[in-house]
Amino acid sequence: MSPRPRETTDEEILAATGRVMQRLGPAQITLADVAKEAGVVPATLIQRFKTKRGLLLATCRAAPDLVPRQFADARAKHISPLTALVEIYADCSGFAPTPEAVANGLAYLQVDLTDPEFHAITLAQFRALEHETRRLLDAAVAAREICECDTGQLARLLQHLNGGAMLGWAVFREGTLERWVRREVEALLRPYRRKKPVRESGETRD
Repeated sequence: MSPRPRETTDEEILAATGRVMQRLGPAQITLADVAKEAGVVPATLIQRFKTKRGLLLATCRAAPDLVPRQFADARAKHISPLTALVEIYADCSGFAPTPEAVANGLAYLQVDLTDPEFHAITLAQFRALEHETRRLLDAAVAAREICECDTGQLARLLQHLNGGAMLGWAVFREGTLERWVRREVEALLRPYRRKKPVRESGETRD
Protein backbone atom coordinates (compact mmCIF):
# COMPACT_ATOMS: atom_id res chain seq x y z
CA MET A 1 0.00 0.00 0.00
CA SER A 2 1.18 3.49 -0.76
CA PRO A 3 1.80 5.74 2.29
CA ARG A 4 -0.98 8.10 3.33
CA PRO A 5 -0.34 11.61 1.94
CA ARG A 6 0.89 14.07 4.58
CA GLU A 7 -1.78 16.58 5.52
CA THR A 8 -0.90 20.22 4.85
CA THR A 9 -0.81 22.06 8.16
CA ASP A 10 -2.59 25.32 8.91
CA GLU A 11 0.82 26.96 9.34
CA GLU A 12 1.82 25.93 5.82
CA ILE A 13 -1.45 27.25 4.43
CA LEU A 14 -1.04 30.58 6.23
CA ALA A 15 2.52 30.88 4.93
CA ALA A 16 1.24 30.22 1.41
CA THR A 17 -1.43 32.86 1.94
CA GLY A 18 1.24 35.39 2.88
CA ARG A 19 3.13 34.67 -0.32
CA VAL A 20 0.02 35.13 -2.44
CA MET A 21 -0.76 38.40 -0.61
CA GLN A 22 2.55 39.77 -1.90
CA ARG A 23 1.38 39.17 -5.47
CA LEU A 24 -2.33 39.97 -5.21
CA GLY A 25 -4.25 42.70 -3.42
CA PRO A 26 -7.34 42.09 -1.25
CA ALA A 27 -9.73 42.59 -4.14
CA GLN A 28 -7.91 40.13 -6.42
CA ILE A 29 -6.91 37.28 -4.09
CA THR A 30 -9.15 34.19 -4.13
CA LEU A 31 -9.30 30.93 -2.23
CA ALA A 32 -8.33 29.20 -5.47
CA ASP A 33 -5.12 31.26 -5.66
CA VAL A 34 -4.15 30.26 -2.11
CA ALA A 35 -5.15 26.63 -2.62
CA LYS A 36 -2.89 26.39 -5.66
CA GLU A 37 0.02 27.95 -3.76
CA ALA A 38 -0.49 25.65 -0.78
CA GLY A 39 -0.99 22.52 -2.85
CA VAL A 40 -4.49 21.83 -1.55
CA VAL A 41 -8.01 22.02 -2.96
CA PRO A 42 -10.22 25.07 -2.24
CA ALA A 43 -12.58 22.85 -0.25
CA THR A 44 -9.81 22.35 2.33
CA LEU A 45 -9.63 26.10 2.88
CA ILE A 46 -13.40 26.37 3.19
CA GLN A 47 -13.46 23.52 5.70
CA ARG A 48 -10.77 25.10 7.89
CA PHE A 49 -11.29 28.85 7.44
CA LYS A 50 -14.87 29.10 6.05
CA THR A 51 -14.33 32.20 3.88
CA LYS A 52 -11.63 34.33 2.29
CA ARG A 53 -12.07 36.80 5.13
CA GLY A 54 -11.57 34.03 7.66
CA LEU A 55 -8.39 32.93 5.93
CA LEU A 56 -7.00 36.46 5.78
CA LEU A 57 -7.85 37.06 9.44
CA ALA A 58 -6.10 33.85 10.44
CA THR A 59 -3.04 34.88 8.44
CA CYS A 60 -2.94 38.31 10.06
CA ARG A 61 -3.46 36.91 13.59
CA ALA A 62 -0.08 35.19 13.37
CA ALA A 63 1.76 38.49 12.90
CA PRO A 64 1.79 39.90 16.48
CA ASP A 65 3.24 36.69 17.95
CA LEU A 66 5.82 36.50 15.18
CA VAL A 67 7.41 39.84 16.14
CA PRO A 68 8.99 38.72 19.45
CA ARG A 69 10.33 35.57 17.78
CA GLN A 70 11.95 37.59 15.01
CA PHE A 71 13.61 39.89 17.52
CA ALA A 72 14.75 36.94 19.66
CA ASP A 73 16.38 35.39 16.58
CA ALA A 74 18.15 38.67 15.83
CA ARG A 75 19.42 39.00 19.43
CA ALA A 76 20.72 35.42 19.32
CA LYS A 77 22.51 36.05 16.03
CA HIS A 78 24.15 39.41 16.85
CA ILE A 79 26.09 40.30 19.99
CA SER A 80 25.56 44.01 19.41
CA PRO A 81 22.00 45.17 20.24
CA LEU A 82 22.32 47.99 17.72
CA THR A 83 23.43 45.65 14.95
CA ALA A 84 20.55 43.32 15.78
CA LEU A 85 18.15 46.25 15.53
CA VAL A 86 19.41 47.42 12.14
CA GLU A 87 19.37 43.89 10.74
CA ILE A 88 15.86 43.07 11.98
CA TYR A 89 14.46 46.13 10.22
CA ALA A 90 16.43 45.38 7.06
CA ASP A 91 15.37 41.72 7.10
CA CYS A 92 11.69 42.59 7.63
CA SER A 93 11.73 44.29 4.24
CA GLY A 94 11.75 40.80 2.73
CA PHE A 95 7.97 40.53 3.00
CA ALA A 96 7.64 43.17 0.25
CA PRO A 97 10.52 42.50 -2.17
CA THR A 98 8.98 44.32 -5.14
CA PRO A 99 7.19 47.65 -5.68
CA GLU A 100 4.07 45.66 -6.55
CA ALA A 101 4.27 43.87 -3.19
CA VAL A 102 4.55 47.24 -1.43
CA ALA A 103 1.47 48.45 -3.32
CA ASN A 104 -0.44 45.33 -2.30
CA GLY A 105 0.67 45.86 1.29
CA LEU A 106 -0.81 49.35 1.20
CA ALA A 107 -4.06 47.93 -0.13
CA TYR A 108 -4.24 45.49 2.77
CA LEU A 109 -3.40 48.35 5.15
CA GLN A 110 -6.53 50.15 3.93
CA VAL A 111 -8.52 47.14 5.12
CA ASP A 112 -6.61 47.13 8.42
CA LEU A 113 -7.50 50.77 9.04
CA THR A 114 -11.21 50.45 8.24
CA ASP A 115 -12.16 46.97 9.47
CA PRO A 116 -12.27 46.72 13.29
CA GLU A 117 -11.14 43.08 13.46
CA PHE A 118 -8.16 43.62 11.18
CA HIS A 119 -7.33 46.89 12.92
CA ALA A 120 -7.13 45.18 16.32
CA ILE A 121 -4.59 42.71 14.94
CA THR A 122 -2.53 45.40 13.23
CA LEU A 123 -2.53 47.50 16.41
CA ALA A 124 -1.24 44.53 18.40
CA GLN A 125 1.49 43.98 15.79
CA PHE A 126 2.57 47.63 15.89
CA ARG A 127 2.62 47.62 19.69
CA ALA A 128 4.73 44.46 19.70
CA LEU A 129 7.15 46.02 17.22
CA GLU A 130 7.43 49.20 19.29
CA HIS A 131 7.99 47.21 22.49
CA GLU A 132 10.67 44.96 21.00
CA THR A 133 12.40 47.90 19.30
CA ARG A 134 12.52 49.80 22.59
CA ARG A 135 13.97 46.75 24.36
CA LEU A 136 16.84 46.63 21.89
CA LEU A 137 17.39 50.38 22.15
CA ASP A 138 17.50 50.09 25.95
CA ALA A 139 20.05 47.31 25.57
CA ALA A 140 22.08 49.50 23.21
CA VAL A 141 22.09 52.29 25.81
CA ALA A 142 23.20 49.84 28.51
CA ALA A 143 25.95 48.55 26.21
CA ARG A 144 27.05 52.17 25.61
CA GLU A 145 26.46 51.84 21.88
CA ILE A 146 24.15 54.84 21.85
CA CYS A 147 23.78 57.79 24.19
CA GLU A 148 21.05 58.18 26.81
CA CYS A 149 17.82 59.15 25.05
CA ASP A 150 14.07 58.72 25.03
CA THR A 151 14.10 55.16 23.67
CA GLY A 152 10.30 55.08 23.47
CA GLN A 153 10.22 58.05 21.14
CA LEU A 154 13.14 56.69 19.11
CA ALA A 155 11.37 53.35 18.76
CA ARG A 156 8.32 55.11 17.34
CA LEU A 157 10.51 57.14 14.97
CA LEU A 158 12.08 53.93 13.69
CA GLN A 159 8.64 52.49 12.98
CA HIS A 160 7.58 55.64 11.12
CA LEU A 161 10.83 55.74 9.16
CA ASN A 162 10.51 52.10 8.19
CA GLY A 163 7.07 52.59 6.66
CA GLY A 164 8.13 55.76 4.88
CA ALA A 165 11.33 54.17 3.60
CA MET A 166 9.40 51.32 2.04
CA LEU A 167 7.08 53.74 0.27
CA GLY A 168 10.02 55.88 -0.90
CA TRP A 169 11.82 52.86 -2.31
CA ALA A 170 8.70 51.75 -4.18
CA VAL A 171 8.66 55.18 -5.86
CA PHE A 172 12.40 55.66 -6.56
CA ARG A 173 13.19 51.95 -7.16
CA GLU A 174 16.93 52.35 -6.59
CA GLY A 175 18.75 49.21 -5.47
CA THR A 176 17.09 46.70 -3.19
CA LEU A 177 14.54 47.49 -0.51
CA GLU A 178 16.75 45.86 2.12
CA ARG A 179 19.68 48.13 1.29
CA TRP A 180 17.41 51.19 1.15
CA VAL A 181 15.87 50.49 4.57
CA ARG A 182 19.25 49.73 6.16
CA ARG A 183 20.65 53.03 4.89
CA GLU A 184 17.73 55.03 6.27
CA VAL A 185 17.78 53.27 9.65
CA GLU A 186 21.53 53.84 9.96
CA ALA A 187 21.04 57.53 9.13
CA LEU A 188 18.43 57.92 11.88
CA LEU A 189 20.59 56.15 14.46
CA ARG A 190 23.86 57.91 13.54
CA PRO A 191 23.40 60.99 15.79
CA TYR A 192 22.64 58.71 18.75
CA ARG A 193 25.76 56.58 18.40
CA ARG A 194 28.46 57.16 21.00
CA LYS A 195 31.62 58.63 19.53
CA LYS A 196 34.88 57.03 20.60
CA PRO A 197 37.69 59.60 20.60
CA VAL A 198 41.06 58.24 19.53
CA ARG A 199 44.05 58.67 21.84
CA GLU A 200 47.47 59.63 20.47
CA SER A 201 48.60 56.04 21.04
CA GLY A 202 45.88 54.88 18.68
CA GLU A 203 43.82 53.33 21.47
CA THR A 204 40.16 54.19 21.85
CA ARG A 205 38.10 54.98 24.91
CA ASP A 206 34.47 55.92 25.59
